[in-house]
Amino acid sequence: MSAAPWLVVIDHQRVFADPASAWGSPMFAATVPVVAELAREHGDRVITTRWVPAAGPERIGSWVDYFQAWPFADKPADDPLFDLVPSARALAAPHVLTRPTFGKWGVELEAITGPGPRITLVGVSTDCCVISTALAAADGGASVRVVASGCAGSTLEAHENALAVMRLYAPQIEVV
Repeated sequence: MSAAPWLVVIDHQRVFADPASAWGSPMFAATVPVVAELAREHGDRVITTRWVPAAGPERIGSWVDYFQAWPFADKPADDPLFDLVPSARALAAPHVLTRPTFGKWGVELEAITGPGPRITLVGVSTDCCVISTALAAADGGASVRVVASGCAGSTLEAHENALAVMRLYAPQIEVV
């Protein structure tokens, strides 16, 4: 029997929750109770993540163009725009991972979960950071479960399209 699964709550931050934000998801509020329930079920096996902009020499290549397209988000990593929302802070997750990449799977996350983990993904946005994390985690040997009702897309159509793509990766990725 494999180890208990980890819950990874991807980027429950003000920049994605605020309806006035250019990146605010209209689906965000509906995910909050789902995430809270899953966090209770996972106990101390909860990880929250934060996306922050890379700065200085870390910002290379396509990220330069990205921030030219989205200048409102070109702020220091400690700007309140990138704070976890109150509901995410209330989870009291023992692990908070901050990365300047869409996908959160990497050596830092694997150091917490161990190799080949079972992970449950929820968060925002389904069509960016969730799908980027799911695909990389599956490539890295993780068994990935994506809880659709715990994910928020940039739009409902983009959310559904991302879920459809992730379903193509069964059995490594399961969308429930």
